[in-house]
Amino acid sequence: MTIAHPHTPAPAADAGQPATLDEALVRIRLILAELAEGAGERDLSGEHPYELVQRLADAGFGRLRVPREFGGFDVDLPTLVGLLAEAGEADSNVTQIWRGHFTTTEILRREADPDVRRTWLAKVVEGAVFGNAQSEPSAQVAALESGDGWGPLTTTVRRTETGERLVSGSKFYSTGARFADYIRAAVSDGEGGRTFVVIPARHPGVVHIDDWDGIGQRQTGSGTTIFTDVPVEDHGEVGREVEALRGLDSFVQIVHLANLVGIARSVVAETIDVVRARTRTSRHALAQEATADPDVLAVIGDLHVRRRTAEALLAHAAAQLEAAYASGTEEAYVDAYVETSAAQRGVIEAVLDAATRAFDAGGSSTARAGVHLDRHWRNARTLASHNPVVYKPRVIGDYLVNAHGPVSGYYAGRTGRTQS
Repeated sequence: MTIAHPHTPAPAADAGQPATLDEALVRIRLILAELAEGAGERDLSGEHPYELVQRLADAGFGRLRVPREFGGFDVDLPTLVGLLAEAGEADSNVTQIWRGHFTTTEILRREADPDVRRTWLAKVVEGAVFGNAQSEPSAQVAALESGDGWGPLTTTVRRTETGERLVSGSKFYSTGARFADYIRAAVSDGEGGRTFVVIPARHPGVVHIDDWDGIGQRQTGSGTTIFTDVPVEDHGEVGREVEALRGLDSFVQIVHLANLVGIARSVVAETIDVVRARTRTSRHALAQEATADPDVLAVIGDLHVRRRTAEALLAHAAAQLEAAYASGTEEAYVDAYVETSAAQRGVIEAVLDAATRAFDAGGSSTARAGVHLDRHWRNARTLASHNPVVYKPRVIGDYLVNAHGPVSGYYAGRTGRTQS
């Protein structure tokens, strides 16, 4: 097990924030092309894309959803989702690394405290990256007992004699934290509830342990993070009011769906490359060349259908949540959650099927590690295990038949702050 203090990225080759969205998109897409080129080898070697993640920040990637009044690009949700799918196509680790950052940005867009909002959105515009630290390994059994899916938080904040607030505790699934400048951590609020605080990711009291041993998404930094007397930043309590958290369950799932769509696109593109490169076919094939084999071509056609299915479901879910943001009604947020859940079920089925069927387009050589085709199934399967899809058909059915709307997990345990 390797224990490492926060990584300090190398200076960016293209430092300096872009002035316009068009300029940012050019730079972002050039960096995504670099990420795509090395994604397969990084999966084998375990190398983390620190420098390229930092270059994305320098190119304005983190500013995409920041309102214009704070210097951001203020893109709508469908536009953001489309760019996250592009990132997932390049390297699905990258979209997940940034998931905590964009979740924090969504909270800040609706933050009630103007000083908190202004402070952190300004940091994001300057290129700061947020990581995530919510789940705790000690809460797994207790979460089942609590009924809210979270369990008690053992990460606490203590106040010193001078009034400084210090965070101590341990987190797991701390995705993106080792790439970040700041971490949004879930802590006990001292009243039996939960709150989010912002702490510096590179403080000496923050230790990142690279112990994520999942079958996929291996370069997301989703391991253990230990906090020992880490100070809460000024204006560091975010999302205290429920209004800032509305729609967040749907948003975080849609980020995963965008990532899965990116994987589906990679599956199609890389499988086509495999077919074009084949020099022989099976004895039962109807053609001597794979590019003329009707059965192989049908596999590619099926993969394309799965990709288009996933893309359509993602677009629908993103549009529903964007409409909920515009409406602001609880009914609209519930509808968005239900439609996101439906998309989750359909996207996962389509992408996992595509990632499995892809091997039918090639011979046994496609199973070799150097072809890198297996990483798509592993990454998709790992993403599909978040916010378990097994419960979603029942949630959808209960809403459609009985009008029982799902309750947001982000509202649970927030003392004195009820859903409006």
